Amino acid sequence: MKKGFFSLCLASVLFGMVALSSTPENPSEDQAVKLSDQTEECLECHRTISPGIVEDWLSGSHAHMTPAGAMEKTELGLKVSSKAVPEKLLSVAVGCYECHSLNAESHTDNFEHFDYKINVVVSPKDCATCHTKEQEQYSSTKKSFAYGNLKKNPVFHKLVETIISLKEFKDGEIIQLEASPSTEAETCYGCHGTLIEVTGTRTFETELGEIQVPQLANWPNQGVGRINPDGSQGACTACHPRHSFSIEIARKPETCSQCHLEPDLPAWNVYRESKHGNIYSSVHHKWNWTKVPWTVGKDFKAPTCAVCHNSLIVDPDGEVIAERSHDFGARLWVRLFGLIYAHPQPKSGDTYTITNADGLPLPTTFKGEPASDFLMEEESQKQQQSKMTKVCTSCHSTDWAEGHFDKLHKTIEETNRMTAVATDLMLSVWDKGWANPANPFDEAIEQKWILQWLFYSNSVRYASAMSGPDYASFKNGWWNLTKNLQEMKYIFKKKQ
Repeated sequence: MKKGFFSLCLASVLFGMVALSSTPENPSEDQAVKLSDQTEECLECHRTISPGIVEDWLSGSHAHMTPAGAMEKTELGLKVSSKAVPEKLLSVAVGCYECHSLNAESHTDNFEHFDYKINVVVSPKDCATCHTKEQEQYSSTKKSFAYGNLKKNPVFHKLVETIISLKEFKDGEIIQLEASPSTEAETCYGCHGTLIEVTGTRTFETELGEIQVPQLANWPNQGVGRINPDGSQGACTACHPRHSFSIEIARKPETCSQCHLEPDLPAWNVYRESKHGNIYSSVHHKWNWTKVPWTVGKDFKAPTCAVCHNSLIVDPDGEVIAERSHDFGARLWVRLFGLIYAHPQPKSGDTYTITNADGLPLPTTFKGEPASDFLMEEESQKQQQSKMTKVCTSCHSTDWAEGHFDKLHKTIEETNRMTAVATDLMLSVWDKGWANPANPFDEAIEQKWILQWLFYSNSVRYASAMSGPDYASFKNGWWNLTKNLQEMKYIFKKKQ
Protein backbone atom coordinates (compact mmCIF):
# COMPACT_ATOMS: atom_id res chain seq x y z
CA MET A 1 0.00 0.00 0.00
CA LYS A 2 1.53 3.32 -1.08
CA LYS A 3 1.79 6.32 1.21
CA GLY A 4 1.46 9.81 -0.26
CA PHE A 5 -0.69 12.89 -0.28
CA PHE A 6 -3.88 10.86 0.09
CA SER A 7 -2.51 9.02 3.12
CA LEU A 8 -1.34 12.25 4.75
CA CYS A 9 -4.76 13.85 4.26
CA LEU A 10 -6.49 10.76 5.61
CA ALA A 11 -4.13 10.73 8.55
CA SER A 12 -5.27 14.25 9.42
CA VAL A 13 -8.87 13.09 9.27
CA LEU A 14 -8.03 10.15 11.49
CA PHE A 15 -6.40 12.36 14.10
CA GLY A 16 -9.59 14.42 14.16
CA MET A 17 -11.66 11.27 14.29
CA VAL A 18 -9.88 10.06 17.41
CA ALA A 19 -10.22 13.47 19.01
CA LEU A 20 -13.88 14.05 18.18
CA SER A 21 -15.36 10.55 18.23
CA SER A 22 -17.74 9.26 20.87
CA THR A 23 -16.44 9.72 24.40
CA PRO A 24 -14.41 6.75 25.65
CA GLU A 25 -15.34 4.80 28.76
CA ASN A 26 -13.41 7.07 31.09
CA PRO A 27 -14.22 10.68 30.17
CA SER A 28 -11.14 11.94 32.03
CA GLU A 29 -8.86 10.29 29.49
CA ASP A 30 -7.16 12.45 26.88
CA GLN A 31 -9.28 12.73 23.75
CA ALA A 32 -6.51 13.44 21.20
CA VAL A 33 -3.53 11.08 20.98
CA LYS A 34 -1.00 10.22 18.32
CA LEU A 35 -1.52 7.18 16.12
CA SER A 36 1.39 5.13 14.83
CA ASP A 37 2.04 5.19 11.09
CA GLN A 38 1.22 1.48 10.94
CA THR A 39 -2.16 1.88 12.63
CA GLU A 40 -2.98 4.79 10.33
CA GLU A 41 -2.45 2.47 7.38
CA CYS A 42 -4.61 -0.23 8.94
CA LEU A 43 -7.41 2.28 9.37
CA GLU A 44 -7.20 3.45 5.76
CA CYS A 45 -8.70 0.15 4.62
CA HIS A 46 -10.51 -1.18 7.67
CA ARG A 47 -12.60 1.94 8.12
CA THR A 48 -14.31 0.81 4.89
CA ILE A 49 -13.88 -2.98 5.03
CA SER A 50 -14.82 -3.48 8.70
CA PRO A 51 -16.19 -0.17 10.01
CA GLY A 52 -17.81 -1.84 13.01
CA ILE A 53 -14.39 -2.84 14.32
CA VAL A 54 -13.00 0.66 13.86
CA GLU A 55 -15.95 2.35 15.56
CA ASP A 56 -15.83 -0.15 18.42
CA TRP A 57 -12.12 0.56 18.91
CA LEU A 58 -12.80 4.31 18.85
CA SER A 59 -15.33 3.89 21.68
CA GLY A 60 -12.76 2.30 23.98
CA SER A 61 -9.88 3.57 26.10
CA HIS A 62 -7.14 2.21 23.84
CA ALA A 63 -7.91 4.76 21.11
CA HIS A 64 -7.79 7.72 23.50
CA MET A 65 -4.81 7.17 25.77
CA THR A 66 -1.19 6.14 25.34
CA PRO A 67 0.47 3.60 27.66
CA ALA A 68 2.68 6.41 28.95
CA GLY A 69 -0.39 8.44 29.88
CA ALA A 70 -2.06 5.44 31.49
CA MET A 71 1.03 4.78 33.60
CA GLU A 72 0.74 8.26 35.12
CA LYS A 73 -2.50 7.31 36.87
CA THR A 74 -2.51 7.03 40.65
CA GLU A 75 -1.79 3.57 42.03
CA LEU A 76 -5.42 2.55 42.64
CA GLY A 77 -6.50 3.93 39.27
CA LEU A 78 -3.64 2.26 37.41
CA LYS A 79 -4.68 -0.14 34.65
CA VAL A 80 -1.24 -0.70 33.08
CA SER A 81 0.61 -3.02 35.44
CA SER A 82 3.73 -3.58 33.33
CA LYS A 83 6.84 -1.70 34.38
CA ALA A 84 8.57 -2.35 31.04
CA VAL A 85 6.28 -1.35 28.18
CA PRO A 86 8.45 -1.19 25.03
CA GLU A 87 9.61 2.33 24.20
CA LYS A 88 8.05 2.26 20.72
CA LEU A 89 4.57 1.71 22.24
CA LEU A 90 4.65 4.29 25.00
CA SER A 91 3.71 7.44 23.13
CA VAL A 92 1.07 6.21 20.66
CA ALA A 93 -2.50 5.02 21.05
CA VAL A 94 -2.98 1.28 21.40
CA GLY A 95 -4.20 0.62 17.88
CA CYS A 96 -4.50 -2.18 15.34
CA TYR A 97 -0.79 -2.62 14.74
CA GLU A 98 0.21 -2.27 18.38
CA CYS A 99 -1.84 -5.37 19.30
CA HIS A 100 -1.70 -7.49 16.14
CA SER A 101 2.09 -7.34 15.67
CA LEU A 102 3.35 -8.35 19.11
CA ASN A 103 5.54 -11.42 19.70
CA ALA A 104 5.42 -12.36 16.02
CA GLU A 105 8.15 -14.97 16.45
CA SER A 106 5.90 -17.13 18.67
CA HIS A 107 2.72 -16.78 16.58
CA THR A 108 2.15 -19.56 14.05
CA ASP A 109 -0.72 -17.40 12.75
CA ASN A 110 1.62 -14.56 11.78
CA PHE A 111 1.46 -13.62 8.08
CA GLU A 112 2.68 -11.03 5.60
CA HIS A 113 0.04 -8.32 5.14
CA PHE A 114 0.89 -5.30 3.00
CA ASP A 115 4.54 -5.34 4.08
CA TYR A 116 3.69 -5.84 7.74
CA LYS A 117 3.92 -9.00 9.84
CA ILE A 118 0.48 -9.44 11.42
CA ASN A 119 -1.01 -11.97 13.88
CA VAL A 120 -4.63 -13.01 13.38
CA VAL A 121 -5.24 -13.81 17.06
CA VAL A 122 -4.32 -11.44 19.88
CA SER A 123 -3.50 -13.57 22.91
CA PRO A 124 -3.12 -13.00 26.67
CA LYS A 125 0.64 -13.11 26.15
CA ASP A 126 0.29 -10.12 23.85
CA CYS A 127 -1.98 -8.27 26.29
CA ALA A 128 0.65 -8.90 28.98
CA THR A 129 2.91 -6.38 27.23
CA CYS A 130 0.95 -3.74 29.17
CA HIS A 131 -1.19 -5.82 31.54
CA THR A 132 1.46 -8.12 33.00
CA LYS A 133 0.02 -8.62 36.46
CA GLU A 134 -3.47 -9.33 35.14
CA GLN A 135 -2.16 -11.97 32.73
CA GLU A 136 -0.04 -13.60 35.43
CA GLN A 137 -3.03 -13.79 37.79
CA TYR A 138 -5.28 -15.25 35.12
CA SER A 139 -2.74 -17.79 33.87
CA SER A 140 -3.00 -19.94 37.03
CA THR A 141 -6.79 -20.08 37.21
CA LYS A 142 -9.32 -22.79 36.41
CA LYS A 143 -10.57 -20.57 33.59
CA SER A 144 -7.14 -20.45 31.99
CA PHE A 145 -6.90 -24.26 32.16
CA ALA A 146 -10.54 -24.76 31.12
CA TYR A 147 -9.67 -26.47 27.81
CA GLY A 148 -7.25 -28.93 29.43
CA ASN A 149 -9.56 -29.53 32.39
CA LEU A 150 -12.03 -31.08 29.95
CA LYS A 151 -9.70 -32.53 27.36
CA LYS A 152 -7.02 -33.99 29.65
CA ASN A 153 -9.33 -35.38 32.35
CA PRO A 154 -10.48 -38.79 31.06
CA VAL A 155 -13.61 -38.80 33.25
CA PHE A 156 -14.83 -35.36 32.17
CA HIS A 157 -13.78 -36.00 28.59
CA LYS A 158 -15.83 -39.20 28.60
CA LEU A 159 -18.83 -37.23 29.90
CA VAL A 160 -18.41 -34.63 27.13
CA GLU A 161 -17.99 -37.30 24.44
CA THR A 162 -21.09 -39.16 25.61
CA ILE A 163 -23.24 -36.04 25.62
CA ILE A 164 -22.24 -34.45 22.32
CA SER A 165 -21.39 -37.44 20.12
CA LEU A 166 -23.60 -38.41 17.20
CA LYS A 167 -25.77 -41.49 17.73
CA GLU A 168 -27.38 -44.14 15.54
CA PHE A 169 -29.90 -46.91 16.28
CA LYS A 170 -28.72 -50.37 15.20
CA ASP A 171 -29.90 -53.87 16.18
CA GLY A 172 -31.94 -52.53 19.07
CA GLU A 173 -29.06 -50.51 20.50
CA ILE A 174 -28.04 -46.85 20.37
CA ILE A 175 -24.49 -46.71 19.03
CA GLN A 176 -22.28 -43.78 19.98
CA LEU A 177 -20.29 -42.23 17.14
CA GLU A 178 -17.54 -39.61 17.21
CA ALA A 179 -18.46 -35.97 17.84
CA SER A 180 -17.60 -33.56 15.05
CA PRO A 181 -15.09 -30.74 15.73
CA SER A 182 -17.86 -28.29 14.88
CA THR A 183 -20.14 -29.72 17.58
CA GLU A 184 -17.29 -29.63 20.10
CA ALA A 185 -16.59 -25.97 19.34
CA GLU A 186 -20.27 -25.02 19.56
CA THR A 187 -20.99 -26.83 22.85
CA CYS A 188 -18.72 -27.51 25.83
CA TYR A 189 -15.62 -26.03 24.23
CA GLY A 190 -17.54 -22.91 23.25
CA CYS A 191 -17.13 -21.80 26.87
CA HIS A 192 -14.04 -23.79 27.83
CA GLY A 193 -12.10 -22.83 24.70
CA THR A 194 -10.75 -24.69 21.69
CA LEU A 195 -7.29 -25.47 20.34
CA ILE A 196 -6.65 -22.89 17.60
CA GLU A 197 -4.28 -24.35 14.99
CA VAL A 198 -2.96 -23.11 11.66
CA THR A 199 -3.76 -25.71 8.99
CA GLY A 200 -2.74 -23.82 5.86
CA THR A 201 -3.61 -20.61 4.05
CA ARG A 202 -6.69 -19.11 2.38
CA THR A 203 -6.71 -16.74 -0.58
CA PHE A 204 -9.11 -13.82 -1.02
CA GLU A 205 -9.58 -11.54 -3.99
CA THR A 206 -9.97 -7.89 -2.97
CA GLU A 207 -9.93 -4.48 -4.66
CA LEU A 208 -6.30 -4.22 -3.60
CA GLY A 209 -5.40 -7.56 -5.10
CA GLU A 210 -4.96 -11.09 -3.82
CA ILE A 211 -4.61 -11.55 -0.05
CA GLN A 212 -3.44 -14.73 1.64
CA VAL A 213 -4.30 -15.32 5.28
CA PRO A 214 -3.77 -18.26 7.65
CA GLN A 215 -6.43 -20.97 7.71
CA LEU A 216 -7.32 -21.61 11.38
CA ALA A 217 -8.92 -24.76 12.77
CA ASN A 218 -11.47 -24.40 15.62
CA TRP A 219 -11.82 -20.69 14.96
CA PRO A 220 -13.64 -18.46 15.79
CA ASN A 221 -13.71 -19.09 19.52
CA GLN A 222 -13.46 -16.90 22.63
CA GLY A 223 -13.58 -19.57 25.32
CA VAL A 224 -11.87 -18.73 28.60
CA GLY A 225 -9.26 -21.48 28.24
CA ARG A 226 -8.64 -21.21 24.49
CA ILE A 227 -5.22 -22.44 23.34
CA ASN A 228 -3.85 -19.74 21.08
CA PRO A 229 -1.49 -20.04 18.10
CA ASP A 230 1.37 -18.70 20.24
CA GLY A 231 0.82 -21.49 22.79
CA SER A 232 -0.72 -19.23 25.45
CA GLN A 233 -3.95 -20.11 27.26
CA GLY A 234 -7.07 -18.00 27.56
CA ALA A 235 -8.97 -15.22 25.83
CA CYS A 236 -9.11 -11.79 27.44
CA THR A 237 -11.92 -11.07 24.99
CA ALA A 238 -14.16 -13.58 26.76
CA CYS A 239 -14.87 -10.77 29.25
CA HIS A 240 -13.41 -7.66 27.56
CA PRO A 241 -14.80 -8.12 24.04
CA ARG A 242 -12.85 -6.76 21.13
CA HIS A 243 -12.32 -4.10 19.97
CA SER A 244 -13.45 -1.72 22.72
CA PHE A 245 -12.11 -4.03 25.48
CA SER A 246 -14.73 -2.40 27.66
CA ILE A 247 -14.44 -2.51 31.45
CA GLU A 248 -18.16 -1.70 31.59
CA ILE A 249 -19.07 -4.79 29.59
CA ALA A 250 -16.71 -6.93 31.67
CA ARG A 251 -18.28 -5.68 34.89
CA LYS A 252 -21.88 -6.32 33.88
CA PRO A 253 -23.33 -9.71 34.88
CA GLU A 254 -24.72 -10.34 31.38
CA THR A 255 -21.13 -11.02 30.30
CA CYS A 256 -20.79 -13.79 32.88
CA SER A 257 -24.19 -15.12 31.83
CA GLN A 258 -22.71 -16.34 28.54
CA CYS A 259 -21.46 -19.42 30.38
CA HIS A 260 -22.58 -19.28 34.01
CA LEU A 261 -26.22 -20.22 33.63
CA GLU A 262 -28.62 -23.09 34.26
CA PRO A 263 -28.91 -25.98 34.42
CA ASP A 264 -25.38 -26.92 35.49
CA LEU A 265 -24.02 -23.58 36.70
CA PRO A 266 -27.03 -21.31 37.31
CA ALA A 267 -25.24 -18.28 38.76
CA TRP A 268 -26.82 -15.80 36.32
CA ASN A 269 -30.32 -17.23 36.76
CA VAL A 270 -30.08 -17.18 40.54
CA TYR A 271 -28.63 -13.66 40.54
CA ARG A 272 -31.51 -12.34 38.41
CA GLU A 273 -34.12 -13.48 40.93
CA SER A 274 -32.12 -12.47 44.01
CA LYS A 275 -32.55 -9.16 45.84
CA HIS A 276 -29.17 -8.05 44.48
CA GLY A 277 -30.32 -8.85 40.95
CA ASN A 278 -33.59 -7.03 41.57
CA ILE A 279 -31.71 -3.87 42.55
CA TYR A 280 -29.33 -4.23 39.59
CA SER A 281 -32.12 -4.62 37.05
CA SER A 282 -33.96 -1.62 38.48
CA VAL A 283 -31.22 1.00 38.81
CA HIS A 284 -28.04 -0.20 37.07
CA HIS A 285 -28.43 2.48 34.40
CA LYS A 286 -27.58 5.05 37.09
CA TRP A 287 -24.31 3.38 38.11
CA ASN A 288 -20.79 4.43 37.13
CA TRP A 289 -19.52 1.36 35.30
CA THR A 290 -16.09 2.66 34.33
CA LYS A 291 -14.72 4.19 37.54
CA VAL A 292 -11.48 2.69 38.86
CA PRO A 293 -11.40 2.08 41.75
CA TRP A 294 -15.08 1.28 42.22
CA THR A 295 -16.72 2.92 45.26
CA VAL A 296 -19.38 0.90 47.06
CA GLY A 297 -22.65 2.76 47.59
CA LYS A 298 -21.56 5.57 45.29
CA ASP A 299 -20.61 4.03 41.94
CA PHE A 300 -22.85 0.97 42.41
CA LYS A 301 -25.66 0.06 44.79
CA ALA A 302 -25.60 -3.76 44.80
CA PRO A 303 -23.01 -6.43 44.04
CA THR A 304 -22.50 -7.93 40.61
CA CYS A 305 -20.33 -10.91 39.69
CA ALA A 306 -17.37 -8.54 39.29
CA VAL A 307 -17.96 -6.85 42.65
CA CYS A 308 -17.83 -10.13 44.53
CA HIS A 309 -15.18 -11.94 42.55
CA ASN A 310 -12.53 -9.66 41.10
CA SER A 311 -13.05 -5.86 40.98
CA LEU A 312 -11.09 -3.31 43.01
CA ILE A 313 -13.63 -2.09 45.59
CA VAL A 314 -13.13 0.87 47.93
CA ASP A 315 -15.27 2.61 50.54
CA PRO A 316 -16.30 6.29 50.22
CA ASP A 317 -13.09 7.29 52.02
CA GLY A 318 -10.97 5.47 49.44
CA GLU A 319 -10.00 2.60 51.76
CA VAL A 320 -9.58 -0.70 49.91
CA ILE A 321 -12.25 -3.28 50.66
CA ALA A 322 -11.13 -5.83 48.06
CA GLU A 323 -8.14 -5.76 45.74
CA ARG A 324 -8.54 -6.23 42.01
CA SER A 325 -7.62 -9.70 40.78
CA HIS A 326 -7.93 -11.57 37.51
CA ASP A 327 -7.77 -14.79 39.53
CA PHE A 328 -11.51 -15.33 39.80
CA GLY A 329 -10.98 -17.78 42.66
CA ALA A 330 -9.07 -15.29 44.79
CA ARG A 331 -12.05 -14.80 47.12
CA LEU A 332 -13.41 -18.36 46.98
CA TRP A 333 -12.82 -21.13 49.51
CA VAL A 334 -15.29 -23.81 48.42
CA ARG A 335 -16.13 -25.10 44.97
CA LEU A 336 -19.91 -25.15 44.72
CA PHE A 337 -19.78 -26.76 41.30
CA GLY A 338 -19.74 -30.33 42.55
CA LEU A 339 -17.77 -32.92 40.62
CA ILE A 340 -19.20 -35.11 42.17
CA TYR A 341 -19.40 -33.38 45.54
CA ALA A 342 -18.84 -29.75 46.54
CA HIS A 343 -15.34 -29.53 48.00
CA PRO A 344 -12.59 -27.07 49.00
CA GLN A 345 -11.18 -24.99 46.17
CA PRO A 346 -8.33 -26.64 44.24
CA LYS A 347 -4.85 -25.31 44.95
CA SER A 348 -4.09 -25.08 41.25
CA GLY A 349 -6.15 -24.27 38.16
CA ASP A 350 -5.01 -27.39 36.27
CA THR A 351 -7.54 -29.64 37.98
CA TYR A 352 -6.87 -32.51 35.54
CA THR A 353 -3.74 -33.23 37.62
CA ILE A 354 -5.85 -34.18 40.67
CA THR A 355 -5.90 -37.84 41.72
CA ASN A 356 -8.16 -39.03 44.54
CA ALA A 357 -7.76 -42.04 46.87
CA ASP A 358 -9.54 -44.25 44.30
CA GLY A 359 -6.97 -43.33 41.66
CA LEU A 360 -9.50 -41.30 39.67
CA PRO A 361 -8.91 -37.72 38.39
CA LEU A 362 -11.67 -36.35 40.62
CA PRO A 363 -11.45 -33.99 43.65
CA THR A 364 -13.34 -36.48 45.85
CA THR A 365 -13.93 -40.21 45.90
CA PHE A 366 -17.39 -41.67 45.24
CA LYS A 367 -17.74 -41.81 49.02
CA GLY A 368 -16.99 -38.09 49.32
CA GLU A 369 -13.41 -38.29 50.63
CA PRO A 370 -11.56 -35.19 49.39
CA ALA A 371 -8.25 -35.42 47.52
CA SER A 372 -6.71 -33.25 50.23
CA ASP A 373 -3.21 -33.00 48.72
CA PHE A 374 -4.71 -31.05 45.79
CA LEU A 375 -7.28 -28.96 47.67
CA MET A 376 -7.09 -25.85 49.82
CA GLU A 377 -6.26 -26.38 53.50
CA GLU A 378 -8.64 -25.18 56.22
CA GLU A 379 -6.59 -22.09 57.11
CA SER A 380 -6.45 -20.97 53.49
CA GLN A 381 -10.20 -21.50 53.20
CA LYS A 382 -10.76 -19.21 56.19
CA GLN A 383 -8.55 -16.53 54.65
CA GLN A 384 -10.42 -16.70 51.36
CA GLN A 385 -13.82 -16.57 53.05
CA SER A 386 -12.74 -13.52 55.06
CA LYS A 387 -12.05 -11.67 51.78
CA MET A 388 -15.58 -12.36 50.58
CA THR A 389 -17.06 -11.52 53.97
CA LYS A 390 -15.36 -8.12 53.82
CA VAL A 391 -17.16 -7.43 50.53
CA CYS A 392 -20.49 -8.43 52.11
CA THR A 393 -20.00 -6.33 55.23
CA SER A 394 -19.39 -3.21 53.14
CA CYS A 395 -23.22 -3.16 52.92
CA HIS A 396 -24.45 -5.68 55.51
CA SER A 397 -23.91 -6.20 59.23
CA THR A 398 -21.47 -8.84 60.41
CA ASP A 399 -24.35 -10.92 61.80
CA TRP A 400 -26.11 -10.87 58.42
CA ALA A 401 -22.96 -11.98 56.55
CA GLU A 402 -22.06 -14.69 59.05
CA GLY A 403 -25.62 -16.00 59.09
CA HIS A 404 -25.63 -16.12 55.31
CA PHE A 405 -22.46 -18.19 55.15
CA ASP A 406 -23.59 -20.48 57.97
CA LYS A 407 -26.66 -21.34 55.87
CA LEU A 408 -24.48 -21.89 52.81
CA HIS A 409 -22.21 -24.34 54.60
CA LYS A 410 -25.22 -26.29 55.86
CA THR A 411 -26.61 -26.38 52.32
CA ILE A 412 -23.30 -27.74 51.03
CA GLU A 413 -23.34 -30.47 53.66
CA GLU A 414 -26.94 -31.49 52.93
CA THR A 415 -26.69 -31.45 49.13
CA ASN A 416 -23.56 -33.57 49.34
CA ARG A 417 -25.56 -36.07 51.42
CA MET A 418 -28.25 -36.17 48.70
CA THR A 419 -25.56 -36.80 46.11
CA ALA A 420 -24.09 -39.54 48.30
CA VAL A 421 -27.40 -41.44 48.39
CA ALA A 422 -27.64 -41.40 44.59
CA THR A 423 -23.96 -42.39 44.27
CA ASP A 424 -24.35 -45.31 46.71
CA LEU A 425 -27.29 -46.53 44.64
CA MET A 426 -25.23 -46.16 41.45
CA LEU A 427 -22.29 -48.07 42.95
CA SER A 428 -24.67 -50.91 43.80
CA VAL A 429 -25.95 -50.96 40.20
CA TRP A 430 -22.39 -51.20 38.84
CA ASP A 431 -21.48 -53.84 41.43
CA LYS A 432 -24.43 -56.01 40.36
CA GLY A 433 -23.51 -55.63 36.69
CA TRP A 434 -26.78 -53.87 35.80
CA ALA A 435 -24.84 -51.05 34.12
CA ASN A 436 -21.36 -50.91 32.63
CA PRO A 437 -19.01 -48.59 34.59
CA ALA A 438 -16.60 -48.45 31.63
CA ASN A 439 -18.74 -45.53 30.51
CA PRO A 440 -20.54 -44.27 33.62
CA PHE A 441 -22.57 -41.70 31.67
CA ASP A 442 -24.44 -43.47 28.86
CA GLU A 443 -27.24 -45.51 30.48
CA ALA A 444 -30.56 -44.19 31.76
CA ILE A 445 -29.92 -44.69 35.46
CA GLU A 446 -26.41 -43.25 35.10
CA GLN A 447 -27.82 -40.12 33.51
CA LYS A 448 -30.22 -39.81 36.43
CA TRP A 449 -27.19 -39.97 38.71
CA ILE A 450 -25.55 -37.16 36.71
CA LEU A 451 -28.64 -35.00 37.14
CA GLN A 452 -28.35 -35.39 40.92
CA TRP A 453 -24.90 -33.78 41.18
CA LEU A 454 -24.38 -31.82 37.96
CA PHE A 455 -27.74 -30.02 37.89
CA TYR A 456 -29.80 -30.32 41.05
CA SER A 457 -27.24 -30.21 43.88
CA ASN A 458 -25.38 -27.42 42.09
CA SER A 459 -28.58 -25.43 41.69
CA VAL A 460 -29.39 -25.61 45.40
CA ARG A 461 -25.88 -24.51 46.35
CA TYR A 462 -25.84 -21.55 43.96
CA ALA A 463 -29.28 -20.56 45.22
CA SER A 464 -27.99 -20.56 48.77
CA ALA A 465 -24.78 -18.68 47.93
CA MET A 466 -26.55 -15.95 45.96
CA SER A 467 -29.98 -15.82 47.66
CA GLY A 468 -32.26 -17.09 44.93
CA PRO A 469 -34.61 -19.31 46.95
CA ASP A 470 -36.74 -20.74 44.15
CA TYR A 471 -33.64 -22.35 42.61
CA ALA A 472 -33.23 -24.09 45.95
CA SER A 473 -36.83 -25.26 45.89
CA PHE A 474 -38.58 -25.96 42.58
CA LYS A 475 -36.29 -24.74 39.79
CA ASN A 476 -33.87 -27.68 39.69
CA GLY A 477 -33.77 -27.58 43.49
CA TRP A 478 -34.85 -29.83 46.34
CA TRP A 479 -37.99 -30.92 44.51
CA ASN A 480 -35.85 -32.31 41.70
CA LEU A 481 -33.27 -33.83 44.07
CA THR A 482 -36.03 -35.80 45.80
CA LYS A 483 -37.99 -36.70 42.67
CA ASN A 484 -34.85 -37.80 40.81
CA LEU A 485 -33.79 -40.06 43.67
CA GLN A 486 -37.18 -41.76 43.66
CA GLU A 487 -36.90 -42.32 39.91
CA MET A 488 -33.45 -43.85 40.37
CA LYS A 489 -34.89 -46.16 43.04
CA TYR A 490 -37.69 -47.16 40.66
CA ILE A 491 -35.20 -48.14 37.93
CA PHE A 492 -33.13 -50.01 40.51
CA LYS A 493 -36.18 -51.97 41.75
CA LYS A 494 -37.16 -52.91 38.20
CA LYS A 495 -33.75 -54.46 37.63
CA GLN A 496 -34.04 -56.71 40.69
